[in-house]
Amino acid sequence: MQPMNVDLSGQSALVTGAGRGIGRAIGSALASAGARVFLAARTTDQLESAAREIQQNGGTAVPVPTDLSKEKDIQSLFQRISDRAGGLDILVNNAGVGVFGPLAEFSSSDFDRLMQVNTKAVFLCCRQALRLMIPRRTGYIINISSVVGFKGYPNQVAYTASKHAVMGLTKSLAVEAQEHGIRVSAVLPGGVDTKMIAEARPDLDPKILLQPEDIAHTVLYLLSLSDRAAVDQIYIRRRGSQPF
Repeated sequence: MQPMNVDLSGQSALVTGAGRGIGRAIGSALASAGARVFLAARTTDQLESAAREIQQNGGTAVPVPTDLSKEKDIQSLFQRISDRAGGLDILVNNAGVGVFGPLAEFSSSDFDRLMQVNTKAVFLCCRQALRLMIPRRTGYIINISSVVGFKGYPNQVAYTASKHAVMGLTKSLAVEAQEHGIRVSAVLPGGVDTKMIAEARPDLDPKILLQPEDIAHTVLYLLSLSDRAAVDQIYIRRRGSQPF
């Protein structure tokens, strides 16, 4: 269900990490608002399931299996978007992995994996999107960060570092892109009922968590704003948690 009247008819959108959880909810919301949505993730069956669900509800979705840890896969993804849609209006960088544990026992390979998917893939997708958006002087890039983009929790040092990096990228890109008519925002969710939060915070009762649809509605809110408005970041937390 859409929380507001947002008309994205004629626009093309890319959502990464779109096979499940937050990304799947965002893809569905964008399609319900009329966008042609490209869904990217590594797991083919999840992507195809998400695309079928959108199509059964009357939307347009194109699943594109993509390993976001590989630059060549990302280049191929954006080439397909360019070939099929002629450009890109909306990019939602949602894909991410979570590996947790005390720093003293954390492996270098896990740190590299986190930075590759959570940070470098965002950089690469933003770069490719800009190459499509700048000539048209329009577009919106929304990076899904996390509450750990400004807060710290034990056993999440590497994950937190990757999300802080996303925030630094987002803040600088927002300044750089605005001269081209492109807006850039970050959404920083608190605890959302996903597989990742179950692994990171098994102490939290799923009943008190945000739902993926809450984050999708936040993305639609950003896209509903007029060209006069620019939002740098939105921190959406579960009710009852500590603010900032």
